[in-house]
Amino acid sequence: MTPTLPAVPLTLEGSAVLHQMARVNWKAWRALPESERQEIVAEAAAVLGDGKYTAPFAMLGHKADLMLIHFRANFEELAAAQMAVNRLRLSEFLEQTSSYVSVVELGLYESTSKVYNQLVDSGVEVHSEAWDKGIADVMERQRAAMAPRLYPEVPNARYVCFYPMDRKRGEQKNWYSEPMSARGRMMHEHGMVGRRYAGTVRQIISGSIGFDDWEWGVDLFADDPVVFKKLIYEMRFDEVSAVYALFGSFYVGLRFSAAELGAFLNGTMPKWPVAG
Repeated sequence: MTPTLPAVPLTLEGSAVLHQMARVNWKAWRALPESERQEIVAEAAAVLGDGKYTAPFAMLGHKADLMLIHFRANFEELAAAQMAVNRLRLSEFLEQTSSYVSVVELGLYESTSKVYNQLVDSGVEVHSEAWDKGIADVMERQRAAMAPRLYPEVPNARYVCFYPMDRKRGEQKNWYSEPMSARGRMMHEHGMVGRRYAGTVRQIISGSIGFDDWEWGVDLFADDPVVFKKLIYEMRFDEVSAVYALFGSFYVGLRFSAAELGAFLNGTMPKWPVAG
């Protein structure tokens, strides 16, 4: 009898990720003396640092004025980053409107079936100790090979588009009831669309099942915001999105450096990249 293979695809997890969205209390901020505003900006800029693992974005629309994206090695460091922001005097002038917690995730649909079948063909019993060791060995090799993608810096692009998403679990269309082979095929076709935009947009997928209200978070980074529309619209036509995707709120913003925080808070569009 052919053994029943696990339905769950293998995944690699990396950086812990936190998105913080906030509105600025502009009236209270502008009421401060200039000298005090400068002190608050200097303190916040020092905490934000060089932008490699915490980056600020000036947001478009009513959902937020400011978004901070944090990448950290683990949840302990992520909690420390959140607390560092909360301790800032600037936080007294920020009203958090939303947040999102996730971990960078690389799905291994294309290799999962291959690994499972290789183990079975070698006579390894599913979920046995030998099975778990075989999976662990494969994952360790994959983790080492993909370390730069698992622990990235915040991409150095002017624009960001962030949104959470789910796969449908309805009575008629349920992603999780589809066989591994079908899901793998659809994810491959979905991925091929994204690869055509590899030179103009950087995509970072983070998993949030068990961490937040949606199943994944998607960050797109580019120097031309129109590419977000083109990529997401084209993906709407592949099967995995057209039939199984559900999307949350979209957040679009413009990157700036910590050195430009004062300009942002003074109502001036921060420059990018920073001169010099």
